[in-house]
Amino acid sequence: MLDYLTLQGSTENPTFMTILLTVLLSFLLSSLIAFTYQKTTRYVKTPVDFLQAIILVAIVAAMVMQAIGDSLARGLGMLGALAIIRFRTNLREPRNMVFTFASLAAGIACGVYGFVIGIVGTIGFCTVTFILKYSPMSRMSPLVGVLSFNVPKYSEDVPELEAILNRFCSRYTKTRSQIYTPKIKGIVEGDPPDKKIDYEYHFKLINEQDGKNLDTALSALETLESLKISFENFPEKI
Repeated sequence: MLDYLTLQGSTENPTFMTILLTVLLSFLLSSLIAFTYQKTTRYVKTPVDFLQAIILVAIVAAMVMQAIGDSLARGLGMLGALAIIRFRTNLREPRNMVFTFASLAAGIACGVYGFVIGIVGTIGFCTVTFILKYSPMSRMSPLVGVLSFNVPKYSEDVPELEAILNRFCSRYTKTRSQIYTPKIKGIVEGDPPDKKIDYEYHFKLINEQDGKNLDTALSALETLESLKISFENFPEKI
């Protein structure tokens, strides 16, 4: 059985066994984080490249921290070297960014020989993630949707439409109102078609049964064109 104290060595001159243990532990912890992400993600298609990045970034962080050690000069030199690299990858989802930082934190903890901190922190992070997955906070509401349509500029159906939204929705907000001129073939020059207004509303239904009633009531309005009602779906971009 390996003695932890003999593996510790020193931060300036770590032993080979210490370096090996650090890399292996950072790999195991980051693999656990990647496994947790794969089992709790809302994406239908699992981003394989992102899973690999979660694992690899922990090993890189551990290597960087071991290379720096307690040397201030090394730290400043490493900071200058990393500043040359420009990371242009954008993480659009805050949750994905949190998993990236969790893997970095695990690698840093292993790199400074804080093995207990890394193990306990990673297990705690993964446990809370699974708890949140099965909590009400992770369930996307089927009552929240988007309504889009367009009407002639001088249509009087918009107030009636908002009255219908007041009847079936607990709340709603108008997110877009844009005037445009539709392109129609065969229009004689000097006689442009009537301008139209493109609307978009975000709404939340009072209950799930009101979705069909809302669609029926809106379809009865004659001047509404290109009527479309869609509900929340899962994002597909990282």
